[in-house]
Amino acid sequence: MDRMFRVLAFWTGIFAALFYTGEFTNMAMLFLAQTIFFLGVGFLNLSERLYMYIFGGYLTVFMVGFTYYATFLLEPGFGH
Repeated sequence: MDRMFRVLAFWTGIFAALFYTGEFTNMAMLFLAQTIFFLGVGFLNLSERLYMYIFGGYLTVFMVGFTYYATFLLEPGFGH
């Protein structure tokens, strides 16, 4: 399971680099923070159960943040 967190760190790092290249610096910093988090947790050698709890917590925080953004911050419409 620790290897899967390192795989997640790899892919979030790729996305951070792509967002930075596309001049989306806020998204790049968000994905860089996720990369650091996943990389740090990936080297802790925790139990399988604790890795699942951490991932479940991560998904919960993501869904709460995404729902808040989509409900209260996102402006509906087409274009800018």
